[in-house]
Amino acid sequence: MFVGHYAAALAAKAVAPKAPLWTCVLASQLIDVGWSALIMTGVERVSIDPTLSGSALVLEHMPYTHSLPGAALWAVAAAVLAGWVLKLPRWTAVVVGLTVLSHWGLDFLVHRPDLALWFGGPKVGLGWWNYPVPEQALEMGLLAMAGAAWAWRRGLEGRAWWPAPLFLGLLLAVQLIALASPPGGGALQLGLTALAVYLVVTLIARFVEPPLKPAV
Repeated sequence: MFVGHYAAALAAKAVAPKAPLWTCVLASQLIDVGWSALIMTGVERVSIDPTLSGSALVLEHMPYTHSLPGAALWAVAAAVLAGWVLKLPRWTAVVVGLTVLSHWGLDFLVHRPDLALWFGGPKVGLGWWNYPVPEQALEMGLLAMAGAAWAWRRGLEGRAWWPAPLFLGLLLAVQLIALASPPGGGALQLGLTALAVYLVVTLIARFVEPPLKPAV
């Protein structure tokens, strides 16, 4: 799962419109932001197997980001920071936290069994990565539905609808580039590339939907 994670961000924006779009976008990939940093430092481990169908990633050790309790801790921390630092309403902060937690659930659908149910516990994953066409259809379908919900919410608020297809088009382009450029190199290169993509998409989200100006 790559850009399909952003479906959770757009769905969150639809149900909690007070959440800044960039916050939802960052929340949906926050676990992978942490994973990128940890594989670069060697705390978590990944390797590449180009013979695998679908994703070539072999996720060997990632208890702090992709175990279920690890993901839950990231989600709680994000919700607390959203309320404390960004001063978001309680419900909105909860939605931000749930968006972080959604990362584990979406990964469960596509990952091979590499997601620990608890620290040191059994690992699970339905393995849709092994079936690239259905897996890509799943990601695109989730994005389309969440994007439609976000556009509908913007319509209810009397705001322009065009940011929705613009942002979805960007995500589609990112996915196509990723498919055409399979991962290579070591953990440092992989982590730097992934981190750069996540932060750039977050920055673009900030400009696609800037914060509303307070009423005078």
